[in-house]
Amino acid sequence: MDVRFLLNGETVELQGICPTATLLDWLRDTRRLTGTKEGCNEGDCGACTVMVQDEAGARTMNACILFLPQLDGKAVRTVEGVAGPGGQLHPVQQAMIEQHGSQCGFCTPGFIMSMVCAHTNGETDFDDRFAGNLCRCTGYAPIIRAAEAAADEPVPPWLAEDVAVARYGADLFAPRSADELATVYAAEPEAVLVAGATDVGLWVTKGLRAPAPIIFLGGCEDLKTIDVTADNIRIGAMADMNRVRSVMGEYHPSYGELIRRYGSVQVRNAATIGGNIANGSPIGDNPPALIALGAALHLRKGADRRTIPVEDFFLDYGSQDRAPGEFVEAVSIPRQADRLKCYKLSKRFDQDISSVCGCFNVEVAEGRVVSAQLAFGGMAGVPKRAARAEACLTGAPWTSDAIAAAQQALAEDFTPLDDMRASAAYRLGAAQAFLARYFAESLGQVVSVLEVSA
Repeated sequence: MDVRFLLNGETVELQGICPTATLLDWLRDTRRLTGTKEGCNEGDCGACTVMVQDEAGARTMNACILFLPQLDGKAVRTVEGVAGPGGQLHPVQQAMIEQHGSQCGFCTPGFIMSMVCAHTNGETDFDDRFAGNLCRCTGYAPIIRAAEAAADEPVPPWLAEDVAVARYGADLFAPRSADELATVYAAEPEAVLVAGATDVGLWVTKGLRAPAPIIFLGGCEDLKTIDVTADNIRIGAMADMNRVRSVMGEYHPSYGELIRRYGSVQVRNAATIGGNIANGSPIGDNPPALIALGAALHLRKGADRRTIPVEDFFLDYGSQDRAPGEFVEAVSIPRQADRLKCYKLSKRFDQDISSVCGCFNVEVAEGRVVSAQLAFGGMAGVPKRAARAEACLTGAPWTSDAIAAAQQALAEDFTPLDDMRASAAYRLGAAQAFLARYFAESLGQVVSVLEVSA
């Protein structure tokens, strides 16, 4: 494949590259730009953070799971390109010196790039901005102070001048619209679709696989739209999770917070809602929330389209209701009063895989349950509703007795597995506790560990 992009202000043109060549490997092995580090090589640690700009703005991304074809038409800055042409330091670099901020050194460049991007965008929620830079070995507090000190300084002109460049040109495996995608995917139904590569990237870096052929979806701008009407919120499959979080956080704040927790800024900037659904993970955190909201999935194969409930898409572990050559085009969520609460239990609070994820949407009128949608991830081979627990609640008085009955029914709905993240008994107990938490929260009780004080 052929790509063109800006690297630290200079145009780069690459021809005939391997589709699964990562930016990290190319920077270090070919360009000898070794400030971008390889830590986890799976998008977790943030040591490989770079800044990528295009028409949508500047965002941090993990170079270790970013394939070179995804950069076509974009501008990339690494830590070597942060200072000015004459060696003038970027405000965050100067602040790091003055505030004595650093990690051991290995992870410091990644922090710098997260700081630079936050500074470029005027973002000051630094705990969230740095959640994807995991190292806390030495100077985390001074790093926060440095970010705060630099926040009001102007964006340096050499960064403000970064703009997207012309894409290299038409490529069969880099469609520019849903129509083009439908045509090429129908002709190559065994191809691997790459949206943000936050999943497929690990196939390459950890599984040492070489998927082929690959269809890159980043150019399908019509799949990135989000439309809010009086009846629905329709989200294109290629909408990244930061944009999804922004929209859904307005209508369902608990869902927005769930999105914030399950992936770092770098991951959310790349990951898409369509990819998160289509990969069929039993521990993906989007599907339980979407199922609890009664969302519908829009699928397309060639010119044919169909719509199914999100919950019907997941057939069994590793099996989805998607034919060869068929792709996720969008997901739509009915507009409704906000009754949704999403609870995520994981070993690490931020950016970790769920042991259990539970999402609850219960409508109560005149003291009785009108409807109940309880959806879980991590409790079965697929994201799944708790049908028996829902039946216990529907029509019953909204009382602790009804909750107790529904908790018992959860043991009939699920037979969880033991694995490295949690035992079966722990998962069931956590799911039952989530239901009690939802009831308590509906009564106005404070239930979050982030809010409870002695």
